[in-house]
Amino acid sequence: MNSTKADPVTIELIRRTHAERRDEIRARLAEFAAVWKYGTDDDLWEEMVFCFFTGGCSARMGLNSLESVKPLLKNGTREAITKALVGKHRYPNARSRYVVESRRFLESHCGMRLREALLSFGSDLARRDWLAKEKGIKGLGYKEASHFLRNIGFRGFGILDKHVLNCLAELGIISDVKPPNNRMRYLDIEQRLLEFSQKIGIDPDEMDLVFWSMKTGKILK
Repeated sequence: MNSTKADPVTIELIRRTHAERRDEIRARLAEFAAVWKYGTDDDLWEEMVFCFFTGGCSARMGLNSLESVKPLLKNGTREAITKALVGKHRYPNARSRYVVESRRFLESHCGMRLREALLSFGSDLARRDWLAKEKGIKGLGYKEASHFLRNIGFRGFGILDKHVLNCLAELGIISDVKPPNNRMRYLDIEQRLLEFSQKIGIDPDEMDLVFWSMKTGKILK
């Protein structure tokens, strides 16, 4: 039996949900891995823009918004992107700015060779720190940077959105569901999530999607 939003989060329910949806979850993670293995720099840029769009909004809104601007991602003006986002995204003006200003920075920084730029770091933490702290990249905090890296095939990050935070609070792992507002706080909660996942024997990347499916009934991206 699948869980619903009203079900209290327990270890028993987590294990049951994981067992029921394991194949679907692993198939989704394999799709993410394929983006890195086979994708182009344009594919990586598309995934980054998706994460611009999901910050503070739903994954479904992010997907719908991405579809509306795909033809504009490489060369579209801010005005054209804003127009395409009207009726699709809650913040069309802000998100069009994220796209255009981040694209301008990445063009000057690495010629939009995102794979090369990401591979230039010596560790996953350094890679994420750059994405989250680089002022030229708009719209990626630690949660969105983790989301982006997970969606292009990197593993071992906690995506601390409201669904995950609510699950951790219900389990008594954290006491405050407010999104972490700095690196130290983010890393602390992420470490608690990783330790909990290891304790009950579920892969941390699979755990994220278990929590998501428990709260939304879906396994998206």
